[in-house]
Amino acid sequence: MKIAAIADLHCRRNSVGEIRPLLASVETEADVLVLAGDLTDTGLRDEIAVLEGELAGLGLPIVAVLGNHDHESDEAEALTEMLCNIGVQVLDGTVCEVGNVGFVGTKGFCGGFDDLFIHPFGERALKTFIQASLDEAVRLENALVKLDCPHKVAVLHYAPVRDTLEGEPLELYPFLGSSRLANALDRHDIDVIFHGHAHHGSPKGQTAGGIPVHNVCRFVRHRFGQRPYCLLEI
Repeated sequence: MKIAAIADLHCRRNSVGEIRPLLASVETEADVLVLAGDLTDTGLRDEIAVLEGELAGLGLPIVAVLGNHDHESDEAEALTEMLCNIGVQVLDGTVCEVGNVGFVGTKGFCGGFDDLFIHPFGERALKTFIQASLDEAVRLENALVKLDCPHKVAVLHYAPVRDTLEGEPLELYPFLGSSRLANALDRHDIDVIFHGHAHHGSPKGQTAGGIPVHNVCRFVRHRFGQRPYCLLEI
């Protein structure tokens, strides 16, 4: 199976005619399209309506997760419903299967990496913040036990490793992802992880357990002279 993956479309109300060219040739090159979050710029229904038009007619399955921008207007549930109505599989701590490949996905959250984890200690506000990160990792792992297929692909928005953040200011790393996500995935047989969010990061990395990680943010790919979507064969 050939998977095309892209993140950070940031579709706006005035993006008509701008998104589809980013996906030129995807129908002939890929069997599945993965959208790794920030599909919209401010999470408005009007923005998803534009994106629906841009995706219309693509003759391949689409698997997606939402990103932080998609939550900005507190319309995430409505956006998910709109996407599902046009056949997009939106994963939120859930799984789906396409052929013999299983997809598991969630937005992810902040929290830091490796020995620089932010711990849920001290003020209630900090505990609540980090609990969201812990919950996302738990939901991801709980979803994975439901997959029983030869190949597994993880779709996130936030980064699960530091590697793909290189190029971002170090001060932002704790807010760009968490290796709690990678730790959950390393306990399972995952072929590849896709994420976005880090616009100034790097294209590739891997988890401590050796799972390949691809930052498929379209801005990163453009900066590295690559086409807007990553194409990978499983």
